[in-house]
Amino acid sequence: MAKSLVIVESPAKAKTIGKYLGKSYTVKASLGHIKDLPKNDIAVDVERDFRPSYVVIEGKKKLIDELKKAARESDAVYLAADPDREGEAICYHLQEELQPKKGDTPAVHRVTFNEITANAVRRAFDNPRPVDTNLVDAQQARRVLDRLVGYKISPLLWDKVRRGLSAGRVQTVALRLIVDREREIRAFQKQEYWSIEVHLLAKKTPVLKTALAKKNGENVDIASGEAANAVVAALEGAEYVVRSVVTKEKRRYAVPPFITSTLQQEAARKLRFSVKRTMMLAQRLYEGVELGAEGAVGLITYMRTDSARVSDDALGEVRGVIAERFGGGYLPESPNYYKTKKGAQDAHEAIRPTSAQRHPDEMAGCLSEDELKLYRLIWQRFVASQMTPAVFDQTTVEVTAQGKDQAEYLMRATGSVPKFDGFQAVYREGKDQKDEEDAEESNRLPQVSEGETLRLKSIEPEQHFTEPPPRFTEATLVKELEADGVGRPSTYASILSTIQEREYVKKEGGRFFPTELGTVVTDLLVESFADIFDANYTARMEDELDEIEEGKMDWRVAMSDFYQRFLKDLEEAERSMRDIKRMEVPTDQVCDKCGKPMVIKWGKHGSFLACTGYPECTSTRQLSVGLHEIEGEEGKVEISEQDATEYCPNCGREMVLKKGRFGTFLACTGYPDCKTTKQLGQTQKKADVPLDEICPLCGKNLVIKSGRFGEFTACSGYPTCKFVKQQTIGVTCPECGQAELSQRRSKRGKTFYGCTRYPDCDFVAWAKPIPEPCPECGGKYLVEKMLKSGHWAACPNKECKFKRAIEPETAEVKG
Repeated sequence: MAKSLVIVESPAKAKTIGKYLGKSYTVKASLGHIKDLPKNDIAVDVERDFRPSYVVIEGKKKLIDELKKAARESDAVYLAADPDREGEAICYHLQEELQPKKGDTPAVHRVTFNEITANAVRRAFDNPRPVDTNLVDAQQARRVLDRLVGYKISPLLWDKVRRGLSAGRVQTVALRLIVDREREIRAFQKQEYWSIEVHLLAKKTPVLKTALAKKNGENVDIASGEAANAVVAALEGAEYVVRSVVTKEKRRYAVPPFITSTLQQEAARKLRFSVKRTMMLAQRLYEGVELGAEGAVGLITYMRTDSARVSDDALGEVRGVIAERFGGGYLPESPNYYKTKKGAQDAHEAIRPTSAQRHPDEMAGCLSEDELKLYRLIWQRFVASQMTPAVFDQTTVEVTAQGKDQAEYLMRATGSVPKFDGFQAVYREGKDQKDEEDAEESNRLPQVSEGETLRLKSIEPEQHFTEPPPRFTEATLVKELEADGVGRPSTYASILSTIQEREYVKKEGGRFFPTELGTVVTDLLVESFADIFDANYTARMEDELDEIEEGKMDWRVAMSDFYQRFLKDLEEAERSMRDIKRMEVPTDQVCDKCGKPMVIKWGKHGSFLACTGYPECTSTRQLSVGLHEIEGEEGKVEISEQDATEYCPNCGREMVLKKGRFGTFLACTGYPDCKTTKQLGQTQKKADVPLDEICPLCGKNLVIKSGRFGEFTACSGYPTCKFVKQQTIGVTCPECGQAELSQRRSKRGKTFYGCTRYPDCDFVAWAKPIPEPCPECGGKYLVEKMLKSGHWAACPNKECKFKRAIEPETAEVKG
């Protein structure tokens, strides 16, 4: 009897689904897309309704032949890629290959499920449908949009800035947000202001800490130390009387279960996971994890969603868990329902455990450390979302005083006392910064009564300065993109990864700083394509893609409208875009070798000062600030030498800034006679940062240290204890299967990957392993390779030539 063929994207998903379907189904993996636009050609025929020309991805031909053979031997084919636009496009291309003509045998069906559980898979196979061409058109429209922007604008950047640069339709908007925020911060003028706390003694402890709120019934604005001292003088010796004591019950309601953006934000805040790592871990939890005797089980629902909807079955189960674990007081009379934001795709559910009965503690032996952390976060948030509110008694005390200046002053103190913890018994949402609720909870108030006279303990004036808006973290940037309608749940991870990989931004202390290159590229693109790279326009394009998906708009109409506007901007940019590569900006600096004026030029490492006497004089000097930070009158730039001059320790000549492959450094002006160099800040060793984590060898605390290859975690007892915590990559050792692989460096600084059980296991790989078996030779794993032709997954076996392109986690993926 012929079996039915099921095709999914990944081997892990295939394994989990195969367990539920049984022996009458053969489940195979397509390993992502099988077709794409070619890398070396625009492959979009603008004249013929933007028709794209897809090709089979290099390395996938043999896989397609195997799938065709399996399809011929089957009585039906079920395409079970992920339930979104990208998954639909994968299925469409598979159908093209497996069933070239409509009506050919075997019959091809599309099945979708939001969770990989026995019931969900069974329901999907009971209700197959055709491939949804509206979803395919929406994916194709995004792909064509991004191809047109990338292929038309990138050559401009190569000519005007540097070869190898590229522009992304959505990524550039995200970069613009970071650059604009940096300019806000640089332009910010801080303003002085003062606050005044009056500490009062009641009949009972603790001290009543009140804040000055009003003077003669109006809000107080204290702008200087003199004004603050005048208020302090007026209040000293005054009589302080309690005007009112108001206590009211305040409720805090649970937050909705996770959608993609909130999961990424909360994992960044609470777990310090990057957006990319969060999505990688969530993918594993969704596709299936081995749970001992149960086998592979999908632990969470589909992780790319902007819907807060929860199925009735899941609501019934979680309410049972709440009643059993926490009691009736924590269970609301009816389920909590949450509104999904306008424009969200409601086809998927919120991100939740596939079974609320699988408590995180029971999963500890089956999940890696990071997988367990993320699963626990998802479980807690979902359970909390269906619990009763937390209840607080909020008390506000107002105190009046007649000042020496005959003005009436009003002081206020507010505190909250927990009455019933409700959903907070399970979960508290993280915050980017503290707010009034946090202050209220930490402020304990004494028992006072209306009309009571209080004794003055002290008056505490404090100076403050207004602060600029903070730089974006991964969490706050995702929040901003979501608020602006830029990107979709599946695209945030790739947006953040891409702008970092292109070196347009750098991350310091968890916050994004634009690089000189990123700022220059942003300025050029915004000058020439202000409307295309505008957040509002990008959000409108996302809405149009949603309309295409819903069948309300023809994708070719959307492309035509975009291209007409884009072509006009492109023609103007080709004529007038500033040429950074060939610029020479006059400065007030003179060459220290020949005395001629110096100009700012642009090189492969950014801007630098060069002598106008070139080629006779080849003197150059690195700028202490980036080109984007320099201001001056038109025609000449003034460059201030802010740092103290450093002199060569060998010959006594001045040292100047230079930039090389490994960053900025100081070099002697006596070169080539004197070749002394010095890394910036090399005399200032970074202090160790203590951690709460304990060394497994000696019991002392671990610390973050700085070495010549960057930060690492080691024992504070060095050199007595030489323990160094290994940086694991989340891949199980393919040789012993008992431990994870870690990223390490050889004595020469070259990165390699080895088993954490070394020396018991001596597995080593010089390229990053991928936990997938080779489909050709059956090898246990593949490795990542970065070649000029792109990013590849290849077999490490030299006798096996298998390789396939790695699908980038871009805005075009999962869209």
